Amino acid sequence: VQLQASGGGLVQAGGSLRLSCEASGRTDSTGNMGWFRRAPGKEREFVAFIWEPSKTRYADSVKGRFTISRDNTKNTVYLQMYFLRPEDTAVYYCASPRFSGYTSTYYYERNYGYWGKGTLVTVSS
Repeated sequence: VQLQASGGGLVQAGGSLRLSCEASGRTDSTGNMGWFRRAPGKEREFVAFIWEPSKTRYADSVKGRFTISRDNTKNTVYLQMYFLRPEDTAVYYCASPRFSGYTSTYYYERNYGYWGKGTLVTVSS
């Protein structure tokens, strides 16, 4: 499975960006996917997760501002980010889960087997 994240860039606080993650290869046909991020000097953290049939979970820090969605016809998962804050500055990674469906530990990095290279989001104040 190959994951290609894109859409990062520089944006002012309060602005928005949409990240994309295109999957290729032997992908999970359900299109379940997670987004994580690593801010400068910090550990990678969970951001959002989507599983069939478009159920979602979010980190508290992004709830109400970020929306994860997917287009199975394009094997692509999106992360729409609104009201961005300087603390959202990070490299964002998409990741394909090792598990099927849902697990209560969906936010654990170790539950994801394939990772994209990441796309940098910089939010200026």
